[in-house]
Amino acid sequence: MSNLQTRIVTAIVLGAAVLLLTWIGGVSFTLLAIVIGVAVFHEWTTLTAPRQTSFSRAFGWLWLGFVSVLLLWDGSASLTIGALAFGAAFLAPLTWKTCKGWPVAGLLYAGLPMISLSLLRGDEPFGFTAIVFLFAVVWATDIAAYFNGRAMGGPKLAPRFSPNKTWSGAIGGAAAAIAAGVLVASLATPPGNYVVPVLALLLSVISQVGDLGESWVKRIFGAKDSGRLLPGHGGIMDRVDGLVAAAVLLYVIGAIFAEPDVPSAIFFGM
Repeated sequence: MSNLQTRIVTAIVLGAAVLLLTWIGGVSFTLLAIVIGVAVFHEWTTLTAPRQTSFSRAFGWLWLGFVSVLLLWDGSASLTIGALAFGAAFLAPLTWKTCKGWPVAGLLYAGLPMISLSLLRGDEPFGFTAIVFLFAVVWATDIAAYFNGRAMGGPKLAPRFSPNKTWSGAIGGAAAAIAAGVLVASLATPPGNYVVPVLALLLSVISQVGDLGESWVKRIFGAKDSGRLLPGHGGIMDRVDGLVAAAVLLYVIGAIFAEPDVPSAIFFGM
């Protein structure tokens, strides 16, 4: 198969599995969030190996495992986020001189979306809608940006970070994200909810920023892909770079305007 065909087949298989676990929810989805976090942390530590030490890797794995256990055992925002923040604060002064901030950034980059996804889905009865909304926005952004950018070309979006991304792709991705977000939210919210398109646009923008950020990290360390696990896509980070950023933003906005343990109610419980 061509690379595009391989990308499509991989995306369909993964998407179906992820949506099934999202529907099931509970421990199954929390385990999915943990698997994503663990895979991201593995690829991050491998990618940034020149800025890692044996201690930073060992502590990072130990602490991410500890937070994962807390997420499965308790699942509250205060406990899991507090534990992650404590671990990052403990690690920072011990590794800054030799590793700068890369080990701490990796722990947060893997841990925060892991917690955010779990808390968003665990917020019943709106958690399923919140996660599907998140997936729809991020996936629509990725797909439309890819095809619109290839079809229309034009000025580069951020050639310093990613030479292939264009403004036409970014705008097309944002437009598709708004349409997808409104469609999904219309199944759970009253018509005319002005929050939804604004939220979809914000998530689309931050997902593209997350994509560019991951590309920047790969350029720093001279890597084309974050890994080789996914045929046609590279590594897990290559596939979820936009999702991890958007998941954290969706959770933070929900936690500010609703409650830390029921973040999606502000958007989908109206």
